[in-house]
Amino acid sequence: MLFKELIISRQSVRRYAETTVEPEKLNQCLEAARLAPSASNSQPWKFIVVNEEPLRTEVAKATFSDIKLINKYTLQAPVIVVIVMEKAKLITRLAMMVKKKEWPLIDIGITAEHFCLQAAELGLGTCMIGWFEEDKIKKLLQIPSDKSIGLLISLGYAVEGYPRRTKIRKSMEEIVRYNKY
Repeated sequence: MLFKELIISRQSVRRYAETTVEPEKLNQCLEAARLAPSASNSQPWKFIVVNEEPLRTEVAKATFSDIKLINKYTLQAPVIVVIVMEKAKLITRLAMMVKKKEWPLIDIGITAEHFCLQAAELGLGTCMIGWFEEDKIKKLLQIPSDKSIGLLISLGYAVEGYPRRTKIRKSMEEIVRYNKY
């Protein structure tokens, strides 16, 4: 698949089939994420793969509540990957203080996108999740209290005929400027 076809085909999946994700495909996604670039090559991440019951269901429940049902689809996803933010290298931390930039957050986004694009190439669906009860998930997964969770990614096969809509994006004229704002 050409890269442009891949980025056009990738979508956030919110309806998953009851099909197990093959371990070799999961490992390919994790390998793609592992190879992502990061500031000063810090690789400030750990991936926790949650695919065993009842733990997977409990983590999924921590992504929504009775009031906020936006992520209830996570109950269907056979795999949830939790990306834990790790400390960046000293040089990166110093640069962060000087430049007031949170490069590990950018790095988490890059590694997550590598994961999701690899999944799309393999015929798997994903959705990045930023709304979750961090303390609850940290307790469930025994994540140290001094760590934070950057993102969750649901992973699985989309249900047959999952709506593939044309991507709605701003036009190039709306978002691109040359040489000045």
